[in-house]
Amino acid sequence: MAQLVREQHVDVFVSDYAFGLQESDDAFLDLLFPDDFDFGTFLSTHPGRLDITSAGHTHTASVTVEVWDGPAPAQDPADWEEQAEADFESVSGQVAVWSMSGGRLDDLITLADQGGSWRVRISSSGRAAVRALAESEQSIEAVERYLVQLWPAQLFAVHRWTRPPSGRRPGP
Repeated sequence: MAQLVREQHVDVFVSDYAFGLQESDDAFLDLLFPDDFDFGTFLSTHPGRLDITSAGHTHTASVTVEVWDGPAPAQDPADWEEQAEADFESVSGQVAVWSMSGGRLDDLITLADQGGSWRVRISSSGRAAVRALAESEQSIEAVERYLVQLWPAQLFAVHRWTRPPSGRRPGP
């Protein structure tokens, strides 16, 4: 059973219905946030980047990031309005949070001491509520919530034994 390695909370300023999580060492990236952002989908990816479409135009979203040592426990879809999974590559083990209007935020998310391949599941709730508050003059904070779960991508090798024509097992 997978173990939770670390948990971090980040308040993310969302503008223009979007924010992103991007490899901190962006010198390795060909496409930087927000270039080629796909507003038509909840979660879209580019190498070293996760683009997240919010249901609210301008607000502060509550984001909880969990880093697991194996596949994170599945979330009950009934608890979330949106869910999506993707692959993510990090060369540094650090992820920066990006806002459309604010650029790179001060928060850094630590995945590991070094880079690697990750699987990510993003779940979101409060989307209908933040959408309903779109015309509000008040500051909107923590209405829309995100749970970002990351775990090392697993490569499974499939071994298939074949018998030589003699019918004997291969061996010394």
